Amino acid sequence: MPAYNAERTLGQTFSALPQDVVDEVVLTDDASSDATARLADSLGIRTLVHEVNRGYGANQKTCYAEALRLGADVVVMLHPDYQYDPRLVTPIASMIASGVYDIVLASRILGGTARAGGMPAWKYIGNRILTLGQNLACGSKLSEFHTGYRAFSRSALMSLPLLANSNNFVFDNEVILQAIARKLRIGEISCPTSYHPDASSIDFRRSLAYAFGVTWGSVKFLAWRVRLFTPRILECRPGDFLASLPPLQDAPRPSG
Repeated sequence: MPAYNAERTLGQTFSALPQDVVDEVVLTDDASSDATARLADSLGIRTLVHEVNRGYGANQKTCYAEALRLGADVVVMLHPDYQYDPRLVTPIASMIASGVYDIVLASRILGGTARAGGMPAWKYIGNRILTLGQNLACGSKLSEFHTGYRAFSRSALMSLPLLANSNNFVFDNEVILQAIARKLRIGEISCPTSYHPDASSIDFRRSLAYAFGVTWGSVKFLAWRVRLFTPRILECRPGDFLASLPPLQDAPRPSG
């Protein structure tokens, strides 16, 4: 769980996880101003802390690296804001454990319930336009490139040069571009979503910045496909893999 100011929703998210399937929960608190880390620690969650805010992408890098150090064979990334249904961890993880897919994306679009779940019209329209453009650029047929609920096999996470990616929100998109480039098997599952007051969401201004980043990434990917040049995220330098990331030294905050 990559977390930032998730104190009000973390308990609900954690309690809805299928405990018979989940072996361990790892949460990285990205310098929250609330008691997210203390609550996570009190719930028995393995809690890591960024003492300064490093960004959403950097948070995921820490989470994935720690999961691999713990020996995970299947890693599921779930936001602790209860926007996505934690109960779907079981089928999502099963799709990886079966050996059929390397990566599974929980799509808000497949079931046609995104708007019913409260997704603003401008976000929905932007999602569809960006996804169409990326499918054309990448030669893919995904229903959505922008979900924050996804699962990976251990080998997939180890094979992707994730440390070359952005430390901000465009990280999620770059992961998919890398997976397509490496011809990993990507599956999708329908997932309802809930846009409620405590759910994390970027505002219109930051959404525009994200859209620009996604579009620019797609242009670079298309240039790579036609062999004009290789973008940084696809170079696969030796130091760009999670195995190169040192363990986080920050200790969890005390629960008292």
